[in-house]
Amino acid sequence: MNDDGEIVGRITAKQVQISKRSLIVFFVSLGLLVVATAIPSLISMLADWYWFQAIDFESVFLSRLGTKLVVGLVVGVFAGVFFYSNLRYAQRGIVPEPVVVGINPQAPKVDVSGALKRMTLPIALTMAFLVGISASNAWLTVLHFLNRSDFGVTDPVYARDVGYYVFTLPAVSGLVGVVIALALMSLFMVMPIYSMRRDLVIIKSGIRVEHSAGMHLALLIATMFVATAINIWFVRLPALLYSDTGPLFGASFTDLSVRIPALKFAAGIAIAGAALVLIGAQKGKLARFTFIALALYVVGSGAGITLIPGAIQKLVVIPNELTRETEQIRHHIAATQNAWGLDEVITREISGEASLSLADVQANSGTIDNVRLWDRAPLLQTFGQLQEIRTYYDFVSVDDDRYWIDGQYRQVLLSPRELNTASLPTRTFVNERLTFTHGMGLTLSPVNQVTEEGLPVLFIKDLPPSSDVSLDVTRPGIYYGELSSDYVFVNTQQEEFDFPADSGNTVTSYNGTGGVLINSFFRRLVLAIEMRSKDLLFSSLIDSDSKIMFHRRVAERAARALPFLSWDSDPYMVITDSGELKWILDAYTSTSRYPYSQPFGDGTNYMRNSVKVVIDAYNGSVDAYVVDPEPIIETYAKIFSDIFKPLDEMPDDIRAHIRYPEDLFRAQTELYTTFHMEEPEIFYHREDQWQIPVLARGEGQRERFLRHIIMKLPGETTEEFIAMTPFSPRQKDNLAAWMVARSDGDKYGQLVVYQFPRQSLVFGPSQIVNRINQNTEISRQVSLWDQRGSEVIRGNLLVIPIEESLIFVQALYLRAEGGRIPELKRVVVAYQNQVVMEETLGQALAVLFGGTVRTGSDEVQEPGEDNTAPIFAAGTSQFAEQLQAHYDAAVAAQRSGDWATYGQEIQEVGRLIRELREQN
Repeated sequence: MNDDGEIVGRITAKQVQISKRSLIVFFVSLGLLVVATAIPSLISMLADWYWFQAIDFESVFLSRLGTKLVVGLVVGVFAGVFFYSNLRYAQRGIVPEPVVVGINPQAPKVDVSGALKRMTLPIALTMAFLVGISASNAWLTVLHFLNRSDFGVTDPVYARDVGYYVFTLPAVSGLVGVVIALALMSLFMVMPIYSMRRDLVIIKSGIRVEHSAGMHLALLIATMFVATAINIWFVRLPALLYSDTGPLFGASFTDLSVRIPALKFAAGIAIAGAALVLIGAQKGKLARFTFIALALYVVGSGAGITLIPGAIQKLVVIPNELTRETEQIRHHIAATQNAWGLDEVITREISGEASLSLADVQANSGTIDNVRLWDRAPLLQTFGQLQEIRTYYDFVSVDDDRYWIDGQYRQVLLSPRELNTASLPTRTFVNERLTFTHGMGLTLSPVNQVTEEGLPVLFIKDLPPSSDVSLDVTRPGIYYGELSSDYVFVNTQQEEFDFPADSGNTVTSYNGTGGVLINSFFRRLVLAIEMRSKDLLFSSLIDSDSKIMFHRRVAERAARALPFLSWDSDPYMVITDSGELKWILDAYTSTSRYPYSQPFGDGTNYMRNSVKVVIDAYNGSVDAYVVDPEPIIETYAKIFSDIFKPLDEMPDDIRAHIRYPEDLFRAQTELYTTFHMEEPEIFYHREDQWQIPVLARGEGQRERFLRHIIMKLPGETTEEFIAMTPFSPRQKDNLAAWMVARSDGDKYGQLVVYQFPRQSLVFGPSQIVNRINQNTEISRQVSLWDQRGSEVIRGNLLVIPIEESLIFVQALYLRAEGGRIPELKRVVVAYQNQVVMEETLGQALAVLFGGTVRTGSDEVQEPGEDNTAPIFAAGTSQFAEQLQAHYDAAVAAQRSGDWATYGQEIQEVGRLIRELREQN
């Protein structure tokens, strides 16, 4: 400390010292590090370019890369000029007392101020590069803003279109953030310089700042204050529409009456703070005035934005919350319904108390024919044991779908047979990458047919895939699937394994358009580095006609091709009319910035299934079809004009299999349990709150109810494929309503709720499960199986709406001790107060309703009342014997799963009955 009380900042030769050579070495090393880091990125970029070219999605790659470069360059150049200008201004003129250091007494001393002055440009360029790289990540935000679309819906507070919050607000927030960051970084860079120049020194009475240095620092501080005011006005005020301070999501009474004025006041304080800082610099009291400005802002904004609103909320709002928040609750309900597509739900009243007759069941034969007796989990185990054929094949998942098979609309379950290279007996480069390249076909089963052994009937099975019905697979190779995560090569000198045969393995050669052509040494080198494979570079089996397939897992492939969309968790495979295999993936557009709308756990409060993506399992081609032209996808269509196709261009044989996405339907049904209440008072008190039944699945697992069914909806004339979820009153087990999502034809995407009268009591799934468990006969049979060491697996409980009533169906599977193949042994059917268990669905329905009931292609004749007695008069014993013989044969065929013989015998029964009637 000198005589004036200043803390001297001179560095002596005894302290740590830096030479010019050390600085040069540092920056050369930094440059080499940047280059070493950039090379892998360039390699990955080139590999990505080859991949995007192969799927004709170059516009996504070029738009992303081009926008990143432009944004990074613009922000980087601006940042570079800003940093350089501030650093140069801070080092203007002559330093009267330069700081000099030396390594040792023999070496020349270095002027640190001079060295820093010479490093001004490198420092500015380095910082600008880092800022530019960071800003380039906002490429999609910039494209959103430049191609924004209107929602056609305005918020209830500022009357701005929702598109402002989705597309404009993030861009404004990002721009203000850049300005604040640049000012703050510049402040931290110039303050040490001014300290070394002794323009900024600490003395006993405070901080002394030279006038020009003070004005420079004041301008940077004032810039941050002004930017903060802009951020409050244009970002934080609109962001109140996402507030969760009240009883709902969105601006509450306290936000509107207190917090908005407080934020405006805080913005005014920030502007005043900027002025105070400039005045303080002019008067030579920068530090004092800066402290006063900061204190005013912190105290004023803290009290106005936090303390006062908190007090108002507790003392004024909460004692009269419903009265204060009624209008905001109304906004919240309307916004949530609109954002999640619940405003278009069709509501229909049904009695739920109608009694079903045999005629009602027969009139809904299309529904009964497609009752799903096979669950996905046990069927997946059975497929794995019966149809994997070899250890290196896997069935990953089972999906519901529907097809016209032999003239009937049938619900089926199918599972692709994919290749699992991890299970290959010998894992070498040739085996994993060149020989075993693809899966083979699929297994397809009707949902309701069973063999005599309790196993599923297989319509498509074996290798190569063979079909017993009108549905066939002609191109079974699966190069792209749910399991295909490794890269492979095709069209090489090595023959590809196709499928195992009795006489030896069958080989094939790829004849499709998929993959990236390896037609030059440079491309081969790039891909070898990207795949980290020296074998790719040196293998003689790979030539200029060879192709490499990578990013083959369909979920990853779709996400890489369309990185701005989010995805449903369940891709599913379909068979086209020509026998080709295609994957369908549901893509979502979403945002977390829809005013007043209720968000989910990840913050999403708006979602639409706007795009269906079709990926060819053989070629890997990616086609994106717009099914819901909402504002966000319209914006993307402006950005990437050549990749989205209208739904009308989707081939009919694929469009016939699109279905309402499960993840979206789950979210909508979850929200609808609360947001079906539209009156603010009822909503606030949760008077009519619903819940989705959750059923226990053993070992602590619980299943939220969602089923795919083919059924004839009440009031409709034909069967259709729907997803269905029931609702129960909160903390009750009876049913209140059920919602369906329609998937067929022009009705696709329509949500319908069938609501029971409040005064009626309709059993819910949990109650039916309890009744089944309490049934003496069922409990006795289950206990008997358990005593024999077998495991009883209870299938999913199905709620089957018929007319305005419901029946419940549950399959029981039996798995032998130590076995892996579940067998379907019994079918439980519940209706009103009755619960029956029989070997088949037809038998169970016949017990409940009597007479003849068809299930799928079968027909079960149960004795019931003897309505045939008058026909079997004297002299007709021969007819009776024939009738009994055909009936016995039909029952035997039905039990053995011989449905063709069964149908023939039943026809003979019918013919004999008609002849007897004609004779009498």
